[in-house]
Amino acid sequence: MPSAAERTRTLVQSTCSAVLLVPGLVVIHPDQLLPAARSVSPEGDLLLEFPADSPVVRAATRARGDELTAVLDITDVAPVSVPHRIRGRARIAGRLTSVPGRAEPGRIVLGLEIVEVSVDDLWGAEEVEPDAFRDAVADPLVAHEAELLQHLHAAHSEEMATLSALLGDRSGQPECACAAHRPAAVPVALDRFGLRVRFVESGGDCFDARFEFPDPVRDIGGLRRAMHTLFEAASC
Repeated sequence: MPSAAERTRTLVQSTCSAVLLVPGLVVIHPDQLLPAARSVSPEGDLLLEFPADSPVVRAATRARGDELTAVLDITDVAPVSVPHRIRGRARIAGRLTSVPGRAEPGRIVLGLEIVEVSVDDLWGAEEVEPDAFRDAVADPLVAHEAELLQHLHAAHSEEMATLSALLGDRSGQPECACAAHRPAAVPVALDRFGLRVRFVESGGDCFDARFEFPDPVRDIGGLRRAMHTLFEAASC
């Protein structure tokens, strides 16, 4: 399974919504707290890009030393229609400073020197050491996960439903149940180790099942082969 540090790093480098909370800072519009881009420096600091006229930039410019604290709050929402769409949240707290010479014209990069990291997601709630976050690597599928889940949901719903055959008694249906009695199967999360599916039963109840790949996948080609193997096993 991916470590808590890897999962947090993946959230940071994904397209999940994120807001930078600065104690005492008053803004006119909430979107003034949304970074235009975010990344991680080799030292493990967060790099957050804002318009040069942003109140966050002004606050960081006026701050002395490391006196300005801030929290990046990330919310991860499933890219497919499914009950309980929020997949997780991450909270990264630290000291905010400006980083000269790194931004495009009209923009400023702020650095968040990390002090505390936590993640609460489909795997559970965990604290992450800043050094572990620095050394972690984002999942190789992160840039394509949303598109892949949407494709599986839209174009392969019948194959997804057959995965209930791999659940045994947990599905609540006999192994020979016909397609009409299978719970709806929605792909809700994907990483290099496997696929998480949310099964929605006719009464509205739902549960998650995790399907591990035979080997971790590194790219789309490897994922295609892993999914073929998974669907083939479900159809046997």
